[in-house]
Amino acid sequence: MSTVTPPAARPSGDGRREANAASVLRAVLDHGPVARSGIARLSGLSPAAVSRQCTDLARLGLVREVPELVAASGVGRPQIPVDLHTGETGGPLVAGVHIGVPRSAFGLTDLRGTVLVRHDFRHDGIPAAELADRVGRELAAFLAGQAPGGGRVLGVGAAIGGWVDPATATVVRHDALGWHHHPLGAELRRHTGLPVRVDNHARAVARSELLFGRPAARRSLVHLFVGNVVDAALSIAGVVHSGPQSGAGDVAHLPVPESTVRCPCGRTGCLEATVSDTVIGRQAVEHGIVPEPSAALLVDAAAAGDRRADALLRERARAVGRATGLLLDVLNPDLVVVTEQSSLLQPEYLDDIRAAAVGHSHVCDDPERIVVPHAGPAALLVAAATVVLNPLFKSPLQTFGNTAAMLPSA
Repeated sequence: MSTVTPPAARPSGDGRREANAASVLRAVLDHGPVARSGIARLSGLSPAAVSRQCTDLARLGLVREVPELVAASGVGRPQIPVDLHTGETGGPLVAGVHIGVPRSAFGLTDLRGTVLVRHDFRHDGIPAAELADRVGRELAAFLAGQAPGGGRVLGVGAAIGGWVDPATATVVRHDALGWHHHPLGAELRRHTGLPVRVDNHARAVARSELLFGRPAARRSLVHLFVGNVVDAALSIAGVVHSGPQSGAGDVAHLPVPESTVRCPCGRTGCLEATVSDTVIGRQAVEHGIVPEPSAALLVDAAAAGDRRADALLRERARAVGRATGLLLDVLNPDLVVVTEQSSLLQPEYLDDIRAAAVGHSHVCDDPERIVVPHAGPAALLVAAATVVLNPLFKSPLQTFGNTAAMLPSA
């Protein structure tokens, strides 16, 4: 039975134009290069509406015609394909910043979520009161150092762990960095002069999967992030849940079945206290595997054949899997995305996560529902860029024309 949208629910005027532009841009993202007739078929819009929106989007530099792909022979007027205006052809770019512990990463990403250039900035030892200023100055220097003639940088997307309020571009609480109610967006804008958006990295990865990843993500998705900070995000029907004051996603104290690790909160078996990079790095030093507490060094040691390192990473993978099984039972999403360093680089650790999750879940018997981010090791930089790209694809005309207002006023 077909449903008819009530007249009051249909967009009109500028709202309809914006919705049509978003539909066209999404079709080009998913299927481009694609002819206008194909866009009309995919979007359900009339050929005239598609033509108008392609003209508007091309004027903004978001799409471009690709006449070189037209076949040399054929009957009738040739259908010139349309594609996103990507970084390879001088299209718009977004600066992505992932602020982690003990380092941050900067990147320039195009409209397809391709990271064109990146830079890592190690900042352990810098006091919390100085960190945002140092990150801002390093980011500004990174942007200034890029070769001239590239595409226009539309803005800065920043992703960070902990409790983040996107509405005010503020880090409400990040205990590992010592930030509380920190106006990160204002700091980055002061240094770069660009509009800035800020979000929690777990939600940013989830939105990256919705925009660029597997189709199943658009039905329902849980993302579990395992780093020095452990948090999560939930998306239903393409909408990422933030909760009151954007406080959703704190799973640090989710109980891990069979874990006996003592948490600073006083309980036993909490997720972050069991599997975080901080914990596993410290364990690696205690076992004499690495000289300093570093999950990255531990992963390198395992890749070089150190069996003790491999055993420690597999133990963590199984603990992550058991926690994933709990999330599967409570939420039963179509897809679970796990961002965890070893499984991003080596498939066998993802296999361990999958086996433990399915073994402990009462509702999921399909390990293929558990995946790593589509962007692989670049996941966090793509996610940071998505903090800007996601609203752009949802409202391309308004967002592109109003980038100066992307950072909320204080």
